[in-house]
Amino acid sequence: MRVGLGFDVHAFAQGRKLILGGVDIPHHQGLLGHSDADVLAHAVADALLGAARAGDIGKLFPDTDPKYAGADSMVLLAHVANHVRSLGFDIADVDSVISAQAPKLSPYRDQMRANLASAMDIDVEQVGVKATTTEHLGFEGREEGMSAQAVALLAKRC
Repeated sequence: MRVGLGFDVHAFAQGRKLILGGVDIPHHQGLLGHSDADVLAHAVADALLGAARAGDIGKLFPDTDPKYAGADSMVLLAHVANHVRSLGFDIADVDSVISAQAPKLSPYRDQMRANLASAMDIDVEQVGVKATTTEHLGFEGREEGMSAQAVALLAKRC
């Protein structure tokens, strides 16, 4: 068994969609990034890569490469899951948490779980998604951006 931890942060920006776990969430601003800036998908991808000791998403999908401009992070996550499998691992479990003061994310949790599970080609029961505020503390609390953390458990195939 291998455990990996993923973490990602993106600042808010006007004129961008807010995409989390592949869900387009109504909000007055989105997250700034080279891709669609899905902070949750990025944290999950890094957790998978960390558990496989296979680098990080910046190594696989550099933000200096124009072909990833505006990329769908769920497509990138699917690529990461397939890469992890090609290294001889099965995805046993993924859990995550998004830190954001606003908007309220609980109405979208089940769809985020389903989207992440689909991208990784695993059962939705193997995916956890939670959201928390920071009680108005830090950059998330000031609504300057969002962060996400994820942990992945991989099983090495014999």
